[in-house]
Amino acid sequence: MSQALAHRSSVPPEKLIAGLLRTFDLKAGDEDEFIFPALNSTARERIFGGQVIAQAIVAADKTVDDEKRIHSLHSYFLRAGDETKPLHFRVHRDFDGRSISNRRVVVRQDNKVIFNLTASFQKPADGLNHQVPMPDVLPPQQCMSMMEHIARNPQVSDEHLERASLPRPFDVRSFRPEGKTEPARHYQWFKTVAPLPDDPLTHCAALAFASDMGLLSTSMIPHGLHWTTPGLFSTSLDHAMWFHDDFRMDQWICYVMDSDWTGHMRGLNRGSLYTQDGKLVASAVQEGLIRLTPPSD
Repeated sequence: MSQALAHRSSVPPEKLIAGLLRTFDLKAGDEDEFIFPALNSTARERIFGGQVIAQAIVAADKTVDDEKRIHSLHSYFLRAGDETKPLHFRVHRDFDGRSISNRRVVVRQDNKVIFNLTASFQKPADGLNHQVPMPDVLPPQQCMSMMEHIARNPQVSDEHLERASLPRPFDVRSFRPEGKTEPARHYQWFKTVAPLPDDPLTHCAALAFASDMGLLSTSMIPHGLHWTTPGLFSTSLDHAMWFHDDFRMDQWICYVMDSDWTGHMRGLNRGSLYTQDGKLVASAVQEGLIRLTPPSD
């Protein structure tokens, strides 16, 4: 465990943030098409779903008037992506109105659609407002890191330990009940490990990236499962988000998550995202596949 922790701390935060920003740097191809090149790797790792959501937001935004900002997205994960191959983002300009624009993004790899997203953008406007108050939660300093959670599990595999020890651009602290508990609720705090540029799109993309971390596991809580459970396969099927207000991802965001239902190998999960002073800045809903293979005798 100490070697894994040392590995995490060996990469400077500024380098991790530079890597995150490169993820959002899509190259222009044909008209309304953008490309993210293959990574210089032979690991053939699956692409993290939050990465593709964030990149699709960036691609869509490149075709929208500067004064309009994303306020919602709806997306579907169709096939697993491969980090060692380029991603092609094709943006369809479905609608442009005075205050609202709608974009559809189709992501391909090896000429196969792996992901699609519809996003809506709006000019800033004043109007009625209210929000659900932030629940009573522990501050981030009193919550455990991912590695601390895993260290409490004596049955964690070397593969999961290695995945958890990879350097990441986000500092994540979480509170999760142990064992089978009702109701299915938990929360986590996250922020980037170093400052980000002031561009609001960068912060929206970073939030979308992080919103796929931990949400699906909410529907596993009543069953005493975790992503490290032996024989468990889980993956996101769809992901929707609504952006409500301004925020910065280099400051603490609290992701409060719950789940109303699991069944038919699927779990439905909801999340509310608050700033540390209690402002509700975004909401998310995700359904995922949860398949548990019983251990062989």
